[in-house]
Parts: sequence; C-alpha cells; structure tokens
Amino acid sequence: MSQKILKIITSTNGESSFSNQLSNAVIQKLAVNQPDTEIQTLDLTQTPLPYLTNSHISAVYTPAEEHTQEQTAVLKYSDDAIQTLLESDIIVIGVPLYNFGIPAVLKGWIDQVARAGKTFSYADGSPKGLVINKKVYLSIASGAIFSEGPYKSYDFSESYLRAVLGFFGMTDVTTFRVEGTAIPDFAGNALPKALSTVEEFAF
Repeated sequence: MSQKILKIITSTNGESSFSNQLSNAVIQKLAVNQPDTEIQTLDLTQTPLPYLTNSHISAVYTPAEEHTQEQTAVLKYSDDAIQTLLESDIIVIGVPLYNFGIPAVLKGWIDQVARAGKTFSYADGSPKGLVINKKVYLSIASGAIFSEGPYKSYDFSESYLRAVLGFFGMTDVTTFRVEGTAIPDFAGNALPKALSTVEEFAF
C-alpha cells in the first residue's frame, strides 16, 4: 500500500536549513521502509497562505449555499489546504524556532486549516478532532538548547503544535530536534546528533 507524505517547509534558509535537513532525513527513512511513497511539498516560505482577514472570518460563518463569489474565492486557500492535509497519511513539518515560537507562515497555515466542521467539530457538545489516522513528525531546529536546561520554558513551539494538532485529531506526534546550532561547543555535532536519532528511531 502506498503512503502519502505532506512535507511542510517553514524555514527561509532553503537547503541549508537545519529543520529542512532533518525533515529530509525523516522522509528518507520513511521512504526506505515504504518504497511506494508519494511526497507532496508545501513550501510556505515560497507560497505562504494568506493571513486571516475579516472577509475570511465572515465567509467561514456564512452557510456555504449563501457564499458570494468573493467568499468562495477567499475560502479556496483554506479548502485546498484542508484537502491536501486530509489526503495525506503522514505530515512532516520543519520548524525553525523563531523568537521562542513557530514561524508566522506556519501559524498562517494552521489558521487556514482550523475550520469548524472540517478539521474539528463541536457537534456533540465538546471538541472533536476530525483529522484522524495521521502520523506527524516535527523537525524542530534551534540555535540554543530548548529540550532541557534553563531555556526549556522558553520553547513554545512543540507544546503549541502538539496542542493544536491534537485538537484537530492528530495525536500521534513524534518530535526530532537539532539544537545548539549557534553554540560553539555544540554546533559542530548538532546536525549529526539529530540525524543519528532519526536513523536509530523505529519508524
């Protein structure tokens, strides 16, 4: 059986990006275990989704049968992003740590896929995620060390992503980290260490 991987790029550093290199290693390992793999790349640094506007919010809360042409056009970005997500089996997200959080383009994508009745529902009176049976891999890169030590409380990337993705129904999340890339004593081994954790992980 084939598997569909959605690779999300959010770093502006292209091929030299640590989060992109870590994501590539994850995808290579997944492809080795499942040769019949289809990879779709969503580079949010090249084609960022529009940030939310009043027009978008208004369209979301207007019944579909009452949508104007403008509202249909506004929601197309959201509809397409949600469709791509739902069609994917595995989501691999490269996440450079910017100012203790995720890049704005990634937040923009999240805001576009967060749709009641599409990715979550309150139909039963409590929140229920509708994006189920997915596997998510986070490739988080940071100049300092945030997984432990004095800066741990400053990392709002992994906790936020686990919370919001879990709200959508994606609770099977694995995190890989390349960290200390800006610390002289750690920089040289930061990426090799991160890649070794991917190689040793039982996918």
